[in-house]
Amino acid sequence: MLRTHTCGEMTKKNNGETVTLCGWVHRRRDHGGVIFIDLRDRYGLTQVKFDPEKDKKAHSEAESLRSEWVIAVKGKVALRPGDMINPKMKTGEIEIEAGELSILNQSKTPPFELDEEKAKEANESVRLKYRFVDLRRNKLQEIMKKRDDVIRYIREYFHKNDFIEVQTPILANSSPEGARDFLVPSRLHPGKFFALPQAPQQFKQLLMVGGLDRYFQIAPCFRDEDPRADRHPGDFYQVDMEMSFVVQEDVWNMCEPLMIELTEKFSHKNVLNKKFPRIPYREAMEKYGSDKPDLRFGLEIRPITDAVKDCGFGVFADTVKAGGVVHALKVDGGAKFTRKEIDDLTDLAKSKGAKGLAYIQIKEDKLQSPIIKFLGEDLAREIIASVGAASGDIVFFGADKWRAVCDALGVVRNKCGEWLGLKDNSQAAWVWIVDWQMYEYSELEEGRIDFSHNPFSMPQGGLEALNTKDPLDILAYQYDLVCNGYEISSGAIRNHDPEIMYKAFEIAGYTKEQVDEKFGAMISAFEYGAPPHGGMAPGLDRLLMIFFDLDNIRDIYAFPKDGQCRDLMMNSPAEVDEKQLKELHVRIAKT
Repeated sequence: MLRTHTCGEMTKKNNGETVTLCGWVHRRRDHGGVIFIDLRDRYGLTQVKFDPEKDKKAHSEAESLRSEWVIAVKGKVALRPGDMINPKMKTGEIEIEAGELSILNQSKTPPFELDEEKAKEANESVRLKYRFVDLRRNKLQEIMKKRDDVIRYIREYFHKNDFIEVQTPILANSSPEGARDFLVPSRLHPGKFFALPQAPQQFKQLLMVGGLDRYFQIAPCFRDEDPRADRHPGDFYQVDMEMSFVVQEDVWNMCEPLMIELTEKFSHKNVLNKKFPRIPYREAMEKYGSDKPDLRFGLEIRPITDAVKDCGFGVFADTVKAGGVVHALKVDGGAKFTRKEIDDLTDLAKSKGAKGLAYIQIKEDKLQSPIIKFLGEDLAREIIASVGAASGDIVFFGADKWRAVCDALGVVRNKCGEWLGLKDNSQAAWVWIVDWQMYEYSELEEGRIDFSHNPFSMPQGGLEALNTKDPLDILAYQYDLVCNGYEISSGAIRNHDPEIMYKAFEIAGYTKEQVDEKFGAMISAFEYGAPPHGGMAPGLDRLLMIFFDLDNIRDIYAFPKDGQCRDLMMNSPAEVDEKQLKELHVRIAKT
């Protein structure tokens, strides 16, 4: 070993010991001929003193030292004078009196300063290009360490509960998981492609058929999706798990304790409800305007369709007559919103398809709104009373098709919660969203029925429901786990019956031949005694983002992509030479 100790471990107990430290020059200071160096490694900082009266050679060599040079220092641990003790540093009571200095490597001037506050000022693209320098920051190293701690804890939890960790293939087949696949051309099979797995869905179900009744994996997943603050483009990791001979309750009872333990051990948050609430999908949409509601605050949306169906306000009455709905959102203390803020909320509602955003402000018992003259004072006050609004509040209204109203008022609710400071980061509001619709109308093809969630879920009511019910009325044994407004996991009790699977895909427009072609391995396996099974897959990276109160999920990764799904450090994606393309039987079409 080049070093005897790390830079973060020594205290006054080591006084008088001769030690060798290795690390990076964090700071260099000259004080009247004496040179001080703060030496840094991932364990901390230690002050090193080069005194010409103690060792002229080491002092002379130290004069050339610059920021981020890599050095080894041998010297004696000494107590700092009382007025030079730094109580903010773990090693603040001691320093190293240098006797020998070895310069292990020099460094160019870093592209940005590594001081935490100053590093934030650096352009993100520069930090990503020089990620190997950025990773030297204490904050990022702490995140990497905590990520490792969380993964270790998860592994111990599942092993303790008799799960087996299995690594599933990376080169797989294309699957309808809801996002675009990353395709890998096959050199040995011209014209054919592997797909990087969006999730290990089929493989983990096949493991259940294989008798491995409790499986888990810290699984890499690949989806060609547009980036968001809470979604890393390209690749991410999920805590994939599956269990045989279970119903929904069994999966929930396995997952809830883990989430509670992780929250309490690795974040500063208090779990609001140790027994996670369970809210049906439709109820969540109506009450909170979202299938991933933030339950750290109330602001519940209420239907008022019956109350306004015969009112004189055409926007409300005509909407109801056309089969739509009218919902109201009371915001406590929202009467203080300015005209500009209400306009901003209106634009937000319009971004979700709303035609506008009606409102009534209550100021000292007076109602203020452009719609009062259409509703009439009496009806307006009835509505205000029905939603429990009082002086100082504002009530927003949405009138349109059910989904459009839910979505529009949902984003308004979310923004109001943010503006009013209701999103308490010291709280973790976990909730299960259950009873999802099995099908919905396709967004890509008008009139076509498509899966609304996971195509491999078991429909509630089984084959009979598929044969007798309107597809849009069929519910599935599907569930999402949500925390503080973020979807953490999807899961389901799986469809393990070939006949039910063929029928489920038939409703979504797939022929038997197409199902056999895409999912032949699963269909074949289910014909050889498949057990009832189910599971889920919490997103590891999003979970850590919430735990650590990060604004962007990129900080969870050692080597993240930027907002355009590029690795600026490795310069990828990149062009490849013509020889490689020929070997893969691929030709680039020029546009």
